[in-house]
Amino acid sequence: MRNIKEETLDPEDWEEARALAHVVVDEAVDHLKQVRERPAWRPMPDDVRAQLRTGLPEAPSSLEQVYGDYRDLVRAYPMGNIHPRFWGWYMGASNFTGALGDFLAAVEGSNLGGGNTGAAQVEQQVVDWLKEIAGFPESASGTLTSGGSMANLVAHTVIRNLAAGFDVRKEGIAALEKPLRFYASDQVHSCHQKAFETLGLGAKTLVEVPSDDRQRIRLDALEFAISEDRAKGFQPACVIGTAGTTNTGAIDDLTALSDLCEREQLWFHVDGCIGGVLRLAPDHAHLVSGIERAGSVAIDPHKWLHAPFEAGAVLIKDRSAHFSTFEMHGDYLQLQERGMLAGEFLADYGLELSRGFRALKIWMSLKEQGAAKFGRLISQDIAFARYMARQIEAHPMLELVAPVDLNIVCFRHVAADEDAAKALNTEIMLRLQERGLAVPSDTTVQGKHGLRCAFNNHRTRHEDIDGFLRDVALVGEEITAERAR
Repeated sequence: MRNIKEETLDPEDWEEARALAHVVVDEAVDHLKQVRERPAWRPMPDDVRAQLRTGLPEAPSSLEQVYGDYRDLVRAYPMGNIHPRFWGWYMGASNFTGALGDFLAAVEGSNLGGGNTGAAQVEQQVVDWLKEIAGFPESASGTLTSGGSMANLVAHTVIRNLAAGFDVRKEGIAALEKPLRFYASDQVHSCHQKAFETLGLGAKTLVEVPSDDRQRIRLDALEFAISEDRAKGFQPACVIGTAGTTNTGAIDDLTALSDLCEREQLWFHVDGCIGGVLRLAPDHAHLVSGIERAGSVAIDPHKWLHAPFEAGAVLIKDRSAHFSTFEMHGDYLQLQERGMLAGEFLADYGLELSRGFRALKIWMSLKEQGAAKFGRLISQDIAFARYMARQIEAHPMLELVAPVDLNIVCFRHVAADEDAAKALNTEIMLRLQERGLAVPSDTTVQGKHGLRCAFNNHRTRHEDIDGFLRDVALVGEEITAERAR
């Protein structure tokens, strides 16, 4: 054994590594400072793509070479969601302090599965802060996740196990006497269906209830669906309220849903991945009135808290049910009253045993900026959406295709008919993206296809919106002229 050369992954020259690290940080600061000077997005050339398809490296390279490859091949072609004109999908724009938090978390290297550590205490404090934001009691439990999809999956696992009325962990879902049913509007995020498929319940478990003309769940249709399912021998288990639909930002009547769930003795879960932190904005907190009455809430700090990816969370009022759904310890992980494994084990509240220190970036950003600042940024995004809506309504060639209730604007360039509108607006979107002018996405609302801008970006300014709408109109004219030839 003594003939084996002892090696490490630490730098051979710490001062050389320090010098390069300073360069990396300086260039990272410039990358953020100069974000407006770059395209919102740009396609990756084939020759660059080819360099990222080479085989496994056997020989070493210097750290400087590796960083150079990252800078030239990766950072030069980002998604662009930190750019002030990125409004596609619903991303969040990250923040510098959060990025430092991710770096420090990686350097510290803690596994947040559990342990008597400062990192574990930070995660518990962040969960407590999220409970405070959502209006949940101190006795509630919670866990950080990779994002909303995993947060909703954790909640649905707890709800499934409670609704079953027997030990699902031991017996499995084959022992269910009646198929379970979960209800949500037809605007619900696709991650819920994926969750039920993953849990072995099947896609039919999710009953999508029709929404009204503002894309909110219809209470009359919901009550009918529950009654009909009971008559058919199914077991209604949960109603999923949405605090901000992905498509249009619509918010279900959470208070009415809370009342219904109490009458029907159903679990009330809120998908708050968009609007779960709206209570931070006093002028808009009323929009999610009733969220505090839910049995569980999914929240995405990498959206309106602008934490760098990835950062999701789920809060559950019934701590005992949450714990009993996931608690498990092998012989190699016995909890102790003292020492490294003293205290609560964070992995007992979710699926992941190996867990990154996601909490630090949220903790540092909230401590630095204060919760009130994030509330003002939420209000700013909502104001931008309403400003864009007014500009669209005043424009002769643009039209809204959905009401603007929150921070998402769905609109389109007018065309001769629906087929022409879909083709025109899709091409407008693609040209705007490819030219680096802006990144909207597209969607269909009540049969009308158009563009979609989700304001979740603390770098956006009014002039970005004005310039974008001018570009939409100009590119629309350009495409129309081309097709008329």
